[in-house]
Amino acid sequence: MSPVLAALLTVILFSPGAHGKTITGYFRSESARRQNGQYITRFMYQGGSGGLLVCQLQNPSLATEKESRLLLYQNLESDLDNLSCTEKLAKAQFAISLSAEEHNQTIPHQFSPTAWKVVYADRYTCQQSAVIPSHADLTFTVLLFNADSAGNPLEHFSAEEAGLQTFYFLLLLAYFIACCIYVQPLYQALRKGGPMHMVLRVLTMALALQGCSALCNYIHLARYSRDGVGIPVMGSLAEFWDMVSQVSMLYMILSLCMGWTLSRNRKSQTRPLQWEQTPASTAVAVSGVITQGVLLLWEQYSESESEHHSYHSQQSLAGLLLMALRVLLALLLASVLYQIISTERSTLKRDFYLCFTKGCFLWFLCHPILFLTSVIFNQHQREKVVTIGVILCQSISMVILYQLFLSRSLYWEVSALSSVSLPLTMSRSNHRGRY
Repeated sequence: MSPVLAALLTVILFSPGAHGKTITGYFRSESARRQNGQYITRFMYQGGSGGLLVCQLQNPSLATEKESRLLLYQNLESDLDNLSCTEKLAKAQFAISLSAEEHNQTIPHQFSPTAWKVVYADRYTCQQSAVIPSHADLTFTVLLFNADSAGNPLEHFSAEEAGLQTFYFLLLLAYFIACCIYVQPLYQALRKGGPMHMVLRVLTMALALQGCSALCNYIHLARYSRDGVGIPVMGSLAEFWDMVSQVSMLYMILSLCMGWTLSRNRKSQTRPLQWEQTPASTAVAVSGVITQGVLLLWEQYSESESEHHSYHSQQSLAGLLLMALRVLLALLLASVLYQIISTERSTLKRDFYLCFTKGCFLWFLCHPILFLTSVIFNQHQREKVVTIGVILCQSISMVILYQLFLSRSLYWEVSALSSVSLPLTMSRSNHRGRY
């Protein structure tokens, strides 16, 4: 599993692409000719007025000589692909002639959030036979702003990103409060070991990685709100920690279900869902992890060629295959747990398996279900619905599994374990005794 994670980290940290809405780069005539207009960035302006685009140049005289201009397109990505070069350039809603060190373009009033695409073109873009002079490339800085709460164009977040910084702050606050309450008893539970020691370690590691991901995202977005660039490495690390958390949970769930199922005919069933490692169960778990790791690598590579995307906004082929893999794994776990539940006579054990099934299904199916239901929302709300929903659902799934494996009222009775093996309990009597 370590080579997969190392490859993931390398691809994420060193992938190219625009990572903010303060874009610094070069206007290149060769790229503009090859693409029928050099793509610069995409930005979604909020409904209403106050949107602003600022373009700063270092060599305005060269821009004047090349007849450089910025073109702004409004929601026309699909239509532009079938047009000729001249027709494509003529379709722009705004054409900003670049002849000064700084140009300001106000975005007109819109009734709803609207995505705009920024493209560079010059006199050589549509002249395929013309020789492009060997001039130096134009160095530029493009800044894009939405209106803030006071109506001033100072907000770097696009409409689809607005509110994410506040969400990650509240998430970190919730993690901090939970950590203050449960870190000491959980530490004691891990120190005392017991049959579920490995499960508790993996759960704790996955939850800690999610917390690290939220912290990195918040640091990145806090800086992004000030300069429109943020700290791209932090954003990439946030995606990486989230992926490691996903892989860890997948390995744990598959090992629990398949390991216990494949060995249930040879081992005692008094303690359900112990981590029983067999060659067959290990092969299933490792295969699932490797498949997910390869798809994550593919998804990150395909996204890195354009813009920097949120990990949960998977709309590429690799992202769709990842969601299909989660659905298939959920069906596999459903068949395994159905076989267990259908042959189980104990009510306590059936309740235990049903609760475990709910936690697993919530973990695997929240992303595909939220992705499908997000189509009923507006375009600028879909990514936030999926991102926030997946994080919350997977956090709830972890809480369900924690309560299941630490609860004196259910798992302790089912497994016939002593209270010494499970010091962190959820029963009222235990809370009264501890506090």
